[in-house]
Amino acid sequence: MNDLLFFFLENMALIIALMYLALKLKETLLVEWKSSTQFLWLSSAFFSFLSFSVMHNPFIHEGMRLDLREVPIFFISYIGGWPLGILSAIVPGIFRASVGGPTVVEGILQSLILPIVIGALFREKVPFNHLFIIINIKRMLTGFVVFEFIKSIWMIATTPATLFIVAAMFFFAGIAVLAMSLILNGENRNLILRRELEFYSNQDPMTHLPNIRFFKNKVGAFVDDKQPLSIAMVDVDYFKVYNDTHGHQKGDQVLRTIGQLLIDSTSDSDVVARYGGEEFIICFTGEADPEKIFAMADKVRQNIESHRFEGEELQPGGIVSVSVGLSFSDGTRSLDQLTKEADKALYQSKNKGRNCVTLYEQKNENLQPLNG
Repeated sequence: MNDLLFFFLENMALIIALMYLALKLKETLLVEWKSSTQFLWLSSAFFSFLSFSVMHNPFIHEGMRLDLREVPIFFISYIGGWPLGILSAIVPGIFRASVGGPTVVEGILQSLILPIVIGALFREKVPFNHLFIIINIKRMLTGFVVFEFIKSIWMIATTPATLFIVAAMFFFAGIAVLAMSLILNGENRNLILRRELEFYSNQDPMTHLPNIRFFKNKVGAFVDDKQPLSIAMVDVDYFKVYNDTHGHQKGDQVLRTIGQLLIDSTSDSDVVARYGGEEFIICFTGEADPEKIFAMADKVRQNIESHRFEGEELQPGGIVSVSVGLSFSDGTRSLDQLTKEADKALYQSKNKGRNCVTLYEQKNENLQPLNG
């Protein structure tokens, strides 16, 4: 019986080790997967391989092939439901049928079909992202105990398996399922935390727009690829006056509203970010015609000018407005250069009375305003 216990221990260790390696591989390749559906199909193939691996060299007891093949099948059925459970069981089922033996039917029914049924029945029927699933371990273990209880009674009644054998299988399979659940939850929590940290490190906490770090990384790649683009620096006119009159909380709300107006006034391919203070920065992409870029930038200005802000009647001119400076890329200048040029154009917009758009022209350093 020591040989039997050691065999189940080896099965358990193999399952846990391969599960850990697979999750580390998932962490490495996560950026390549576009959807959780793709991940589920890959998971099904992995659990099929995992089940086949423990079946390949079984413990033979009176012609009966013993192993922990049910563990991966139950696990994937609990996570993905009966379709993935069936898909994962096809290769192990064909293999088990091909090797034959006195308990081939019982082996397929008890260790491949039954775990699919019970696992799918106990599966949580709530929407979740399969890439970052967090398993309810208590619910899973409850389902697994139900499965093992039914299987154990069935095995004792229909096969040469003894009470000691089914108890040993129950024990080692239970540890394997628990370990797989703990590893999966731990790895996915780490991935979720990492993604949250990456998200917040690239987001302005007050306006919820991307911050300048994100902007430089994303737009810098556009510049390196020599894509047609332009940079617009946007500054809120007389923002200090608004803050002094209405307080910082009202001022923060104005910045949040302007940030949303910038998003609403630009296309999905454009990049909008908070530059700092009351300044924002926009990258208009996919357009090389200066007249069209002028129109796009002035649309941004007009949308903000026409929006009704609380207390704007106390502002100079009776409105909340923005000044805009534009710089166009000719494929030879860096993002830092384009930003500096847009900033110079913004300075000219301020000097020309605010609430206007000014284009920086590199050839002769002239700055041309487009007044609102």
